[in-house]
Amino acid sequence: MTQAQPDIILEKTVRVTLGGARDYDIYIDSGMLMRAGDILRPLLRGKRLCIVTDATVAALPYRGALTQSLTAAGFDVAEPIVLPAGEGSKNFEQLQYILSGALERGLDRHAALVALGGGVIGDITGFAAATLMRGIDFVQIPTTLLAQVDSSVGGKTGINMPQGKNLVGAFCQPRAVLIDTDVLQSLPPREMRAGYAEVVKYGLIDNPAFFTWLETNGAALLSGDVAAQREAIAISCAAKAKIVAEDEREEKDIRALLNLGHTFGHALEKLGGYDGRLLHGEAVAIGCLWAARFSAQRGLCPDADVQRIEAHLRGAGMMTVPPFMAGADALMAAMRGDKKAQGGQITLVLMRGIGQAFIARDTDEQELLGFLKQVTGKI
Repeated sequence: MTQAQPDIILEKTVRVTLGGARDYDIYIDSGMLMRAGDILRPLLRGKRLCIVTDATVAALPYRGALTQSLTAAGFDVAEPIVLPAGEGSKNFEQLQYILSGALERGLDRHAALVALGGGVIGDITGFAAATLMRGIDFVQIPTTLLAQVDSSVGGKTGINMPQGKNLVGAFCQPRAVLIDTDVLQSLPPREMRAGYAEVVKYGLIDNPAFFTWLETNGAALLSGDVAAQREAIAISCAAKAKIVAEDEREEKDIRALLNLGHTFGHALEKLGGYDGRLLHGEAVAIGCLWAARFSAQRGLCPDADVQRIEAHLRGAGMMTVPPFMAGADALMAAMRGDKKAQGGQITLVLMRGIGQAFIARDTDEQELLGFLKQVTGKI
Protein backbone atom coordinates (compact mmCIF):
# COMPACT_ATOMS: atom_id res chain seq x y z
CA MET A 1 0.00 0.00 0.00
CA THR A 2 1.38 3.41 -0.98
CA GLN A 3 1.88 5.65 2.02
CA ALA A 4 0.20 9.06 1.96
CA GLN A 5 2.58 11.96 1.44
CA PRO A 6 2.17 15.62 2.39
CA ASP A 7 2.29 18.41 -0.14
CA ILE A 8 6.02 18.74 -0.82
CA ILE A 9 7.52 22.23 -0.75
CA LEU A 10 10.76 22.41 -2.69
CA GLU A 11 11.27 26.17 -2.50
CA LYS A 12 13.36 27.68 0.25
CA THR A 13 11.02 30.67 0.48
CA VAL A 14 7.47 30.80 1.83
CA ARG A 15 5.41 33.90 1.10
CA VAL A 16 3.09 35.44 3.69
CA THR A 17 0.49 37.33 1.67
CA LEU A 18 -1.41 39.95 3.64
CA GLY A 19 -1.77 42.73 1.09
CA GLY A 20 0.64 45.38 -0.13
CA ALA A 21 3.56 46.45 2.03
CA ARG A 22 2.72 43.94 4.77
CA ASP A 23 3.60 40.95 2.57
CA TYR A 24 6.88 39.29 3.47
CA ASP A 25 8.95 36.18 2.86
CA ILE A 26 10.18 33.40 5.12
CA TYR A 27 13.63 32.32 3.96
CA ILE A 28 14.58 28.75 4.93
CA ASP A 29 18.07 27.40 4.30
CA SER A 30 21.39 26.59 5.89
CA GLY A 31 23.90 29.42 6.10
CA MET A 32 21.15 32.05 6.27
CA LEU A 33 22.92 34.12 8.94
CA MET A 34 25.85 34.75 6.61
CA ARG A 35 23.47 35.95 3.87
CA ALA A 36 21.23 38.05 6.10
CA GLY A 37 22.74 41.39 5.09
CA ASP A 38 22.22 40.88 1.37
CA ILE A 39 18.63 39.71 1.93
CA LEU A 40 17.67 42.56 4.26
CA ARG A 41 19.37 45.40 2.39
CA PRO A 42 16.45 46.05 -0.02
CA LEU A 43 13.78 45.30 2.62
CA LEU A 44 14.54 47.74 5.44
CA ARG A 45 13.88 51.48 5.33
CA GLY A 46 17.14 52.52 6.97
CA LYS A 47 20.66 51.32 7.67
CA ARG A 48 20.65 51.66 11.46
CA LEU A 49 19.58 48.56 13.37
CA CYS A 50 19.97 46.82 16.68
CA ILE A 51 20.01 43.09 17.46
CA VAL A 52 17.94 41.97 20.45
CA THR A 53 18.91 38.58 21.86
CA ASP A 54 19.23 36.71 25.15
CA ALA A 55 22.21 35.70 27.26
CA THR A 56 22.20 32.11 26.01
CA VAL A 57 22.21 32.99 22.30
CA ALA A 58 24.66 35.84 22.88
CA ALA A 59 27.22 33.30 24.09
CA LEU A 60 26.99 31.37 20.80
CA PRO A 61 28.68 32.41 17.52
CA TYR A 62 25.40 33.36 15.83
CA ARG A 63 25.42 37.05 16.74
CA GLY A 64 28.96 37.48 15.44
CA ALA A 65 28.12 35.84 12.12
CA LEU A 66 24.96 37.94 11.78
CA THR A 67 26.74 41.18 12.68
CA GLN A 68 29.48 40.45 10.16
CA SER A 69 26.94 39.84 7.41
CA LEU A 70 24.95 42.98 8.23
CA THR A 71 28.05 45.19 8.45
CA ALA A 72 29.36 43.86 5.14
CA ALA A 73 26.03 44.82 3.55
CA GLY A 74 26.38 48.41 4.74
CA PHE A 75 24.23 48.36 7.88
CA ASP A 76 25.15 50.42 10.93
CA VAL A 77 24.81 47.81 13.69
CA ALA A 78 24.34 49.18 17.20
CA GLU A 79 25.52 47.50 20.38
CA PRO A 80 23.16 44.54 20.97
CA ILE A 81 20.46 44.50 23.63
CA VAL A 82 20.78 41.30 25.68
CA LEU A 83 17.98 40.00 27.91
CA PRO A 84 18.08 37.21 30.48
CA ALA A 85 17.13 33.90 28.86
CA GLY A 86 13.77 32.33 29.57
CA GLU A 87 10.03 32.94 29.67
CA GLY A 88 10.46 35.16 32.73
CA SER A 89 11.84 37.92 30.49
CA LYS A 90 8.52 38.39 28.67
CA ASN A 91 7.37 41.22 30.91
CA PHE A 92 7.01 45.00 31.12
CA GLU A 93 10.39 45.45 32.80
CA GLN A 94 12.29 43.84 29.93
CA LEU A 95 10.08 45.59 27.35
CA GLN A 96 11.11 48.93 28.88
CA TYR A 97 14.73 47.77 28.86
CA ILE A 98 14.52 47.19 25.09
CA LEU A 99 12.77 50.50 24.41
CA SER A 100 15.18 52.50 26.55
CA GLY A 101 18.15 50.69 25.05
CA ALA A 102 16.97 51.38 21.52
CA LEU A 103 16.54 55.09 22.24
CA GLU A 104 19.92 55.29 23.98
CA ARG A 105 21.49 53.75 20.88
CA GLY A 106 20.02 56.45 18.68
CA LEU A 107 17.49 54.37 16.78
CA ASP A 108 15.01 56.54 14.87
CA ARG A 109 11.75 55.76 13.08
CA HIS A 110 13.65 54.42 10.03
CA ALA A 111 15.76 52.02 12.09
CA ALA A 112 15.01 48.36 12.76
CA LEU A 113 15.10 45.83 15.58
CA VAL A 114 16.35 42.35 14.74
CA ALA A 115 15.10 39.54 16.99
CA LEU A 116 17.77 36.84 17.26
CA GLY A 117 16.54 34.09 19.56
CA GLY A 118 13.60 31.92 20.48
CA GLY A 119 9.95 32.76 20.84
CA VAL A 120 10.41 34.94 23.91
CA ILE A 121 12.87 37.21 22.10
CA GLY A 122 10.75 37.32 18.96
CA ASP A 123 7.55 38.15 20.83
CA ILE A 124 8.94 40.91 23.03
CA THR A 125 11.13 42.43 20.29
CA GLY A 126 8.17 42.57 17.93
CA PHE A 127 6.09 44.29 20.62
CA ALA A 128 8.89 46.80 21.19
CA ALA A 129 9.10 47.48 17.45
CA ALA A 130 5.33 47.98 17.29
CA THR A 131 5.43 50.66 19.99
CA LEU A 132 8.77 52.42 19.42
CA MET A 133 8.15 55.63 17.44
CA ARG A 134 4.64 54.16 16.90
CA GLY A 135 6.17 51.43 14.80
CA ILE A 136 9.57 50.64 13.28
CA ASP A 137 10.79 47.78 11.12
CA PHE A 138 11.70 44.49 12.69
CA VAL A 139 13.08 41.18 11.50
CA GLN A 140 12.65 37.71 12.95
CA ILE A 141 15.69 35.39 13.02
CA PRO A 142 14.46 32.47 15.16
CA THR A 143 17.07 30.18 16.71
CA THR A 144 14.80 27.42 18.03
CA LEU A 145 12.67 24.95 16.10
CA LEU A 146 9.60 26.12 18.02
CA ALA A 147 10.10 29.74 17.02
CA GLN A 148 10.96 28.80 13.44
CA VAL A 149 7.67 27.01 12.84
CA ASP A 150 5.37 29.07 15.03
CA SER A 151 5.99 32.34 16.86
CA SER A 152 8.24 33.98 14.23
CA VAL A 153 5.46 33.81 11.63
CA GLY A 154 2.20 35.71 11.69
CA GLY A 155 2.85 38.99 13.46
CA LYS A 156 1.60 38.22 16.95
CA THR A 157 3.81 39.95 19.49
CA GLY A 158 3.45 40.51 23.20
CA ILE A 159 4.36 39.86 26.80
CA ASN A 160 2.93 37.84 29.67
CA MET A 161 0.91 39.06 32.64
CA PRO A 162 0.41 37.45 36.05
CA GLN A 163 -3.08 36.50 34.81
CA GLY A 164 -1.78 34.55 31.81
CA LYS A 165 0.39 34.36 28.70
CA ASN A 166 0.43 36.87 25.86
CA LEU A 167 -2.37 39.01 27.30
CA VAL A 168 -0.70 42.30 26.32
CA GLY A 169 0.68 42.83 22.85
CA ALA A 170 0.12 43.98 19.29
CA PHE A 171 -0.07 42.66 15.76
CA CYS A 172 3.19 43.65 14.08
CA GLN A 173 4.30 41.85 10.94
CA PRO A 174 8.06 41.48 10.40
CA ARG A 175 9.78 42.67 7.25
CA ALA A 176 11.21 39.18 6.84
CA VAL A 177 11.80 35.90 8.67
CA LEU A 178 15.21 34.29 8.22
CA ILE A 179 15.37 30.63 9.25
CA ASP A 180 18.86 29.13 9.36
CA THR A 181 18.68 25.37 9.89
CA ASP A 182 22.34 25.36 10.97
CA VAL A 183 21.39 26.83 14.36
CA LEU A 184 19.43 23.68 15.19
CA GLN A 185 22.71 21.75 15.45
CA SER A 186 23.46 23.39 18.79
CA LEU A 187 19.91 23.20 20.13
CA PRO A 188 19.59 20.88 23.16
CA PRO A 189 17.49 17.74 22.48
CA ARG A 190 14.82 18.87 24.92
CA GLU A 191 14.40 22.16 23.05
CA MET A 192 14.19 20.28 19.74
CA ARG A 193 11.44 18.05 21.10
CA ALA A 194 9.58 21.06 22.45
CA GLY A 195 9.65 22.66 19.02
CA TYR A 196 8.61 19.41 17.40
CA ALA A 197 5.29 19.62 19.28
CA GLU A 198 4.37 22.66 17.20
CA VAL A 199 5.31 20.79 14.02
CA VAL A 200 3.04 17.89 14.97
CA LYS A 201 0.27 20.40 15.68
CA TYR A 202 0.05 21.35 11.99
CA GLY A 203 -0.62 17.75 11.04
CA LEU A 204 -3.30 17.50 13.69
CA ILE A 205 -5.07 20.69 12.58
CA ASP A 206 -5.79 19.95 8.93
CA ASN A 207 -3.03 17.88 7.30
CA PRO A 208 -3.31 14.19 8.16
CA ALA A 209 -0.86 13.31 5.38
CA PHE A 210 1.76 15.47 7.10
CA PHE A 211 1.13 13.68 10.39
CA THR A 212 1.64 10.36 8.59
CA TRP A 213 4.86 11.73 7.10
CA LEU A 214 6.03 12.72 10.57
CA GLU A 215 5.34 9.24 11.89
CA THR A 216 7.92 8.04 9.34
CA ASN A 217 10.36 10.95 9.32
CA GLY A 218 10.04 12.58 12.75
CA ALA A 219 12.86 10.58 14.31
CA ALA A 220 15.25 11.61 11.53
CA LEU A 221 14.22 15.24 11.95
CA LEU A 222 14.93 15.15 15.68
CA SER A 223 18.24 13.36 15.07
CA GLY A 224 19.54 16.17 12.87
CA ASP A 225 18.54 15.19 9.34
CA VAL A 226 18.76 18.58 7.60
CA ALA A 227 16.55 17.61 4.65
CA ALA A 228 13.80 16.40 6.98
CA GLN A 229 14.12 19.52 9.11
CA ARG A 230 13.89 21.87 6.15
CA GLU A 231 10.93 19.98 4.72
CA ALA A 232 9.01 20.01 8.00
CA ILE A 233 9.82 23.67 8.66
CA ALA A 234 8.70 24.71 5.17
CA ILE A 235 5.43 22.74 5.40
CA SER A 236 4.75 24.14 8.87
CA CYS A 237 5.47 27.73 7.86
CA ALA A 238 3.36 27.41 4.71
CA ALA A 239 0.48 26.05 6.80
CA LYS A 240 0.68 28.95 9.22
CA ALA A 241 1.14 31.50 6.43
CA LYS A 242 -2.04 30.26 4.74
CA ILE A 243 -4.07 30.55 7.93
CA VAL A 244 -2.64 33.99 8.77
CA ALA A 245 -3.46 35.25 5.27
CA GLU A 246 -7.07 34.14 5.72
CA ASP A 247 -7.49 35.49 9.27
CA GLU A 248 -4.61 37.78 10.23
CA ARG A 249 -6.22 39.17 13.40
CA GLU A 250 -8.09 36.06 14.52
CA GLU A 251 -11.52 37.44 13.65
CA LYS A 252 -12.98 34.52 11.69
CA ASP A 253 -12.38 31.46 13.89
CA ILE A 254 -9.71 30.34 11.42
CA ARG A 255 -6.47 31.52 13.01
CA ALA A 256 -7.69 30.30 16.39
CA LEU A 257 -7.14 26.77 15.08
CA LEU A 258 -3.41 27.42 15.55
CA ASN A 259 -4.13 27.34 19.29
CA LEU A 260 -4.75 23.60 19.27
CA GLY A 261 -3.35 22.35 22.58
CA HIS A 262 -2.68 25.88 23.82
CA THR A 263 -5.65 26.44 26.14
CA PHE A 264 -4.66 23.40 28.19
CA GLY A 265 -0.97 24.13 27.67
CA HIS A 266 -1.03 27.77 28.71
CA ALA A 267 -2.93 26.85 31.88
CA LEU A 268 -0.28 24.27 32.75
CA GLU A 269 2.51 26.78 32.12
CA LYS A 270 0.84 29.33 34.37
CA LEU A 271 0.44 26.83 37.20
CA GLY A 272 4.06 25.81 36.76
CA GLY A 273 5.15 29.39 37.26
CA TYR A 274 7.26 29.43 34.06
CA ASP A 275 10.08 27.99 36.14
CA GLY A 276 11.60 25.75 33.47
CA ARG A 277 9.98 22.49 34.54
CA LEU A 278 7.63 22.70 31.56
CA LEU A 279 8.70 24.30 28.29
CA HIS A 280 6.06 25.88 26.05
CA GLY A 281 6.29 23.13 23.43
CA GLU A 282 6.07 20.46 26.10
CA ALA A 283 2.89 22.08 27.40
CA VAL A 284 1.51 22.20 23.84
CA ALA A 285 2.23 18.49 23.34
CA ILE A 286 0.34 17.62 26.53
CA GLY A 287 -2.41 20.05 25.51
CA CYS A 288 -2.82 18.45 22.08
CA LEU A 289 -3.09 15.02 23.65
CA TRP A 290 -5.63 16.25 26.18
CA ALA A 291 -7.63 17.93 23.41
CA ALA A 292 -7.72 14.61 21.54
CA ARG A 293 -8.71 12.68 24.68
CA PHE A 294 -11.44 15.16 25.61
CA SER A 295 -12.71 15.05 22.03
CA ALA A 296 -12.86 11.26 22.19
CA GLN A 297 -14.65 11.40 25.55
CA ARG A 298 -17.28 13.61 23.93
CA GLY A 299 -17.68 11.08 21.10
CA LEU A 300 -16.07 13.35 18.53
CA CYS A 301 -12.70 11.72 17.85
CA PRO A 302 -11.93 8.02 17.24
CA ASP A 303 -10.01 6.34 20.04
CA ALA A 304 -7.63 4.96 17.42
CA ASP A 305 -6.55 8.49 16.49
CA VAL A 306 -5.92 9.36 20.13
CA GLN A 307 -3.76 6.27 20.43
CA ARG A 308 -1.78 7.25 17.30
CA ILE A 309 -1.17 10.73 18.67
CA GLU A 310 -0.03 9.45 22.04
CA ALA A 311 2.17 6.78 20.48
CA HIS A 312 3.86 9.32 18.23
CA LEU A 313 4.49 11.79 21.03
CA ARG A 314 5.89 9.07 23.28
CA GLY A 315 8.01 7.68 20.45
CA ALA A 316 9.49 11.12 19.90
CA GLY A 317 10.37 11.36 23.59
CA MET A 318 7.75 14.01 24.28
CA MET A 319 6.08 14.70 27.61
CA THR A 320 2.53 13.35 27.79
CA VAL A 321 1.89 14.20 31.47
CA PRO A 322 2.89 17.36 33.38
CA PRO A 323 6.05 17.18 35.53
CA PHE A 324 4.15 18.62 38.51
CA MET A 325 0.77 18.15 40.15
CA ALA A 326 -1.89 20.42 38.70
CA GLY A 327 -5.32 20.55 40.30
CA ALA A 328 -8.42 20.44 38.12
CA ASP A 329 -10.01 23.48 39.76
CA ALA A 330 -6.81 25.51 39.38
CA LEU A 331 -6.56 24.50 35.73
CA MET A 332 -10.15 25.54 35.10
CA ALA A 333 -9.50 28.94 36.65
CA ALA A 334 -6.39 29.41 34.51
CA MET A 335 -8.25 28.36 31.37
CA ARG A 336 -10.98 30.94 32.03
CA GLY A 337 -8.26 33.60 31.82
CA ASP A 338 -7.18 32.45 28.36
CA LYS A 339 -7.46 35.21 25.77
CA LYS A 340 -9.73 33.06 23.57
CA ALA A 341 -12.36 32.91 26.32
CA GLN A 342 -15.51 34.95 25.69
CA GLY A 343 -17.64 36.22 28.54
CA GLY A 344 -15.89 33.83 30.90
CA GLN A 345 -16.79 30.87 28.66
CA ILE A 346 -13.82 28.60 27.92
CA THR A 347 -13.07 28.14 24.23
CA LEU A 348 -11.26 24.99 23.14
CA VAL A 349 -9.79 23.70 19.90
CA LEU A 350 -10.95 20.10 19.64
CA MET A 351 -10.77 17.52 16.86
CA ARG A 352 -12.96 15.05 15.04
CA GLY A 353 -9.87 13.09 14.14
CA ILE A 354 -6.29 13.66 13.03
CA GLY A 355 -6.36 16.63 10.64
CA GLN A 356 -9.90 17.66 11.64
CA ALA A 357 -9.55 20.37 14.29
CA PHE A 358 -12.36 22.81 15.01
CA ILE A 359 -13.29 25.61 17.44
CA ALA A 360 -15.59 24.56 20.29
CA ARG A 361 -17.38 27.35 22.17
CA ASP A 362 -20.06 25.14 23.70
CA THR A 363 -17.95 23.27 26.24
CA ASP A 364 -19.86 22.07 29.29
CA GLU A 365 -17.64 23.16 32.15
CA GLN A 366 -18.74 20.37 34.46
CA GLU A 367 -17.85 17.83 31.79
CA LEU A 368 -14.51 19.57 31.28
CA LEU A 369 -13.86 19.65 35.04
CA GLY A 370 -14.56 15.94 35.25
CA PHE A 371 -12.11 15.31 32.42
CA LEU A 372 -9.42 17.39 34.13
CA LYS A 373 -9.88 15.41 37.32
CA GLN A 374 -9.32 12.22 35.33
CA VAL A 375 -6.12 13.36 33.60
CA THR A 376 -4.63 15.05 36.66
CA GLY A 377 -5.89 12.66 39.31
CA LYS A 378 -6.36 15.66 41.56
CA ILE A 379 -9.29 17.90 42.50
